[in-house]
Amino acid sequence: MSSSDPPGDLPFVDEHRALVAAPQADVWRSLGAQFTHHRVSGADLVAHLLGTVPRRAGGPPLTEGATVPGFAVAEAVPERRLRLAGRHRFSRYVLQFDLADRAGGTLVSARTYAVFPGPHGAVYRLLVIGSGGHRLAVRRMLRDIRARAERARA
Repeated sequence: MSSSDPPGDLPFVDEHRALVAAPQADVWRSLGAQFTHHRVSGADLVAHLLGTVPRRAGGPPLTEGATVPGFAVAEAVPERRLRLAGRHRFSRYVLQFDLADRAGGTLVSARTYAVFPGPHGAVYRLLVIGSGGHRLAVRRMLRDIRARAERARA
C-alpha cells in the first residue's frame, strides 16, 4: 500500500504538511512523544463523552496495538509511517502520518480519513470538520511535533 492509498473504506477528509528541520529519526521520536498518555490533555474525558474505542492509553508508543484515548496504532513503520485508527458514536476514522526525507529535513504529512454515518454523524462532522476545529488541532499537532524534533537537534 502506498502512502496515498486510503485505509479501507474510509473517504479522504484532509491533509496537512510540515517541513521539520530534523532527520526522520528525531521526527519519529517526536511523533511518539505526541501520542503518549501524558501529552493527550483532556483526552480521557473526551473519550468517555464520545464513547471512543479505544478509550485508554496502553502499550509502548509507536508499536502496533498501542493505544491512546480514541486511537490505536494500526500500522507503525519506524521513521516512515504511523497509522492511527479509532471510532466513536459518530465516526470511524484514521489519522495517518507519513515521513519523507527532504532537503532541509523531514516532510511530515498528516492525512485524515473518516466516515460520519447517520444524522448524528453529519452534525458531528459539521461541528468538527466544518467549523475548522479539526484543521486547527492537526496543525497544532504538527507544530508541536516540529518544535520537539527541532529542539532535539539543538
